[in-house]
Amino acid sequence: MKATTNQAKVLILGGTGKTGRRIAQLLSEKEWPVQIGSRSADPGFDWENPATWELVLKGTEAVYLSYYPDLAVPGAVDAINTFTRTAVTCGVKKIVLLSGRGEKEAEACEEIVMNSGIDWTILRCAWFSQNFSEGYLLEPLQAGFVALPAGAVVEPFIDADDIADVAVAALTEEGHAGQLYELTGPRLLTFAEAVGEVAKATGKPIQYQEVSLDEYKAMLQEYGIPDDYIWLVSYLFSEVLDGRNAHLSDGVQRALNRAPRDFADYARETAATGIWNQQ
Repeated sequence: MKATTNQAKVLILGGTGKTGRRIAQLLSEKEWPVQIGSRSADPGFDWENPATWELVLKGTEAVYLSYYPDLAVPGAVDAINTFTRTAVTCGVKKIVLLSGRGEKEAEACEEIVMNSGIDWTILRCAWFSQNFSEGYLLEPLQAGFVALPAGAVVEPFIDADDIADVAVAALTEEGHAGQLYELTGPRLLTFAEAVGEVAKATGKPIQYQEVSLDEYKAMLQEYGIPDDYIWLVSYLFSEVLDGRNAHLSDGVQRALNRAPRDFADYARETAATGIWNQQ
């Protein structure tokens, strides 16, 4: 794809998250003007306070739109609708939306962005590989025991670095407007097989146990996990991880003209940092 010559300011919502911070780093390396959208930034951006949105959007022509904690949570569709209208009013010309795969709420948010009247690119993503090292699965892996309500259903885990590369291309190059990229890794794995890849990469035994959803929720409650997070994880494991996403797609190949990163490569590289051996 051909790079554009006009380096318009990019707003990265969730700029400190798994994908956002990677995108911010890549854009900074390109010396591209970047505005981080988070409550800790200056000016701050808060999804709970729409009054903060216009100031952050001022002078912005492109937005990486990721919603925390997930497009599936109650209120997300309304927030994306209001934000998108505000962005268009403020002169934004392009939105790149981080979307889910198989969530009806995510698809509703996609429709909002696609009908906004400005350029758009949709990144419909599989389960992140980095959930094993930067999310809720890190501590169980460090402890050597992972229990999840996930059995034989397979998932095409996608590397957050691949998502970031596609997002940067969509934000800075021509040829991505009007594209829906379904982003998956190159093969299907069960969660047990993914844990096995981590065990192989670390060289330490890690036990995987399938549990019922009710047992899993009880475990999370015992560890003091907030109710809204328990609801989200339960939704993802019960509704989304039902086999509907057990297929590969070519979004990374179409966007970048290369293959996506395999989970085993992610596991080896992450294991080399020693993070899974920490207690």
